[in-house]
Amino acid sequence: MRVLITGGAGFLGSHLTDTLLERGDEVTILDTASDLKIRHQLGNPRFRHVRDSVLNREILEGLVSWCEVVYHLAAVVGVEHYVGDPYEVLNVNVNGTQIVLSVAFKARKKVIFSSTSEVYGKSSTVPFAEDGDRVLGSTRIDRWCYSTSKAVGEHFCFAFHKLGLPVVVLRYFNVYGPRLDRMDLGRVMTIFLGQLMRGAPLTIIGDGEQTRCFTYVDDAIRATVAAAQKEEAVGNIINIGSDEEVSIKRLAEMMISLYGSKSAMTFVSQESIYGASYEDIPRRVPDSRRMRKILGVMPRVSLEEGLRRTIEWFRAQGVEG
Repeated sequence: MRVLITGGAGFLGSHLTDTLLERGDEVTILDTASDLKIRHQLGNPRFRHVRDSVLNREILEGLVSWCEVVYHLAAVVGVEHYVGDPYEVLNVNVNGTQIVLSVAFKARKKVIFSSTSEVYGKSSTVPFAEDGDRVLGSTRIDRWCYSTSKAVGEHFCFAFHKLGLPVVVLRYFNVYGPRLDRMDLGRVMTIFLGQLMRGAPLTIIGDGEQTRCFTYVDDAIRATVAAAQKEEAVGNIINIGSDEEVSIKRLAEMMISLYGSKSAMTFVSQESIYGASYEDIPRRVPDSRRMRKILGVMPRVSLEEGLRRTIEWFRAQGVEG
């Protein structure tokens, strides 16, 4: 199969690239990022990296006409972007998605759209069901621009689906694993890893009682591949996540123990880190019944095992991450 992955040089995209190449597919990735996470594939004759943006319609038209399925993973992600450059978040995530979908619609190619559990916002109805209500804060709070941009992307998906485009929306819950981010940037896990490697205290925002369900990347990729194969997935939103709920404080304790560190934990206010443009979410837990029923996928990797694999990988890479 010929596959196009937008954002294929990123964390999730690079793992998807590996999996599809391993099963014999031809893979082209479209990404503005460097080839750091996919450089091990550069000599593969079935792999191609096009260094360009999803905002470039002309490039997209050529690539989409070549492929049989599009995995649209390209997005501006990360709290530092939400509060630091909300315009870029909205521009790429909304306008880029509209371009990808319109080009795919014209070519009649299936699209797997990468969305996020952030779409649910701060809803108190937990676990989050795919058709449940969204609860967000003020538009003056930049933190919600990413959630909104992905929700608009979903609306575009279903608008094009009504016109005949086969599309699947996947909402990922805190995916982690090797190649996640550079140390000290982005997500809580790589922030903790950077601090562990320096022997510094682990910085916990708030009281650490906020909870998440972390999903190991191998499990997320199995679900992502299945989404393109299962016809009953078309036209659906499907949560992709583990139901192993853990507090951020407990996550820090587990990582300190698995790393063999003597690092302490320090608690800081969210305002001191992100300013007034950020609001945290108390609980984020998926209703995973659709993932199990439609995709036939159940998480296999426990949090402890996934953390062990992730820590080993980052240790092997050193501070580069």
